[in-house]
Amino acid sequence: MSLLKYLNLHMAFLLTASVASVFAQPEKPLQTAEKALTFEVVRAKQPVKIDADWNKAVWKKTRSISIEKYMGAIPPFKPTVEAKMMYDDANVYVIFRVKDKHVRSLVQEYNGNVSGDACVEFFFSPDSALPERYFNLEVNAGGTPLIFYVTEPWTGFQKLEAEDIRQIEIAHSLPDRVDPEISGHVTWTIEYRVPLSMLKKFSNVTDPKPGVTWKANFYKTASQSTNPHWITWSYVDNPKPNFHLPQFFGILIFK
Repeated sequence: MSLLKYLNLHMAFLLTASVASVFAQPEKPLQTAEKALTFEVVRAKQPVKIDADWNKAVWKKTRSISIEKYMGAIPPFKPTVEAKMMYDDANVYVIFRVKDKHVRSLVQEYNGNVSGDACVEFFFSPDSALPERYFNLEVNAGGTPLIFYVTEPWTGFQKLEAEDIRQIEIAHSLPDRVDPEISGHVTWTIEYRVPLSMLKKFSNVTDPKPGVTWKANFYKTASQSTNPHWITWSYVDNPKPNFHLPQFFGILIFK
């Protein structure tokens, strides 16, 4: 047998074996995205006093959600993070409680890099017709906020100015600045009131009432602490931490 004929036969055998091997492999199950979470938001019977008190009567009978899905590397210490929400004709109210360690909070200027600190975040789309457009309200443990109105993640956004940000009433349980980092266990809370009138300056708002839905997600981060982490309420299917993916927002159902 000539060398050329031998090589041709050998290549044909390898190709046949390779194809057979592919077809012999069992099918891998398709990856399916987790079902979007829902959060029923009840109506407040009276205006909520903003004082960062998780245990006050107005929140006692309100269901909390857990923020516990990690993006990126799992940190050595896992914070326990909960949030509650209510609404009335003029406002939405949100409170977070964080059982934490390695807490640092340095930023004190509006729209500074608060997500590097111990920080809780609420991204929400108040226009039910345009769920891909949203506000990202980020507040560090010292009560300093960042808020943008985002029409296109990372490229299309408007920073709210101080006169608008001051309309958001914020209370916090820790001091304005936490430095050095608190290495031991500490529980901290953030509570705020967001006026619908302020949001309407930047976006159409589908006014909350029974049956109305908004898209939203809740987050916890501390990207520049000694225990960096990125945690979400509604699952975000992305290999790297990125909160600006509105396609993975959960659903707020106003009751």
